[in-house]
Amino acid sequence: MSRDVSNRKLRAGIVGGGRGSFIGAVHHVAVELDGQTEVVAGAMSTDPQTAAASAKAWYLDRSYDDYKEMAKAEAGRPDGIDFVMITTPNHMHFPVAKAFLEQGIHVVSEKPMTFSLEEAQELVKTVENSNLVYALMHNYTGYPAVRQARYMVRQGELGDIRKVLVEYIQ
Repeated sequence: MSRDVSNRKLRAGIVGGGRGSFIGAVHHVAVELDGQTEVVAGAMSTDPQTAAASAKAWYLDRSYDDYKEMAKAEAGRPDGIDFVMITTPNHMHFPVAKAFLEQGIHVVSEKPMTFSLEEAQELVKTVENSNLVYALMHNYTGYPAVRQARYMVRQGELGDIRKVLVEYIQ
């Protein structure tokens, strides 16, 4: 699937990240931050009512009950999504990514990529045999505080780093 994106915003879809999800809201804000992308479709929950309510809360044009249905439908639409964001529970990253890649849709996925080496190798082959992008998110590397800390470490401003303790409270 090849769509001209030179004169319009990118159209994103999301799988997972519905109501009650911390990570979905984070990605929704982040992807639209620069004004270059809009989220237009989603399969935001395995529960159809939650999926529909989540899509309505996000003002999405299209809501799907199932990611496979979404991949197939969006691939067939002239105004279909350009890429999908995968924000599902970890065990679903591989099957969702594979479904969208097989339909010719670029993928941006949360970590982990897969749950096994075999799945990872299969996903790599799928991407190599396509002209598609598969991107694994490392969101916080772009945060100013993280960039500043990296700069300070590289410049030796903090001395020899022997140990780092980090807490991530949600």
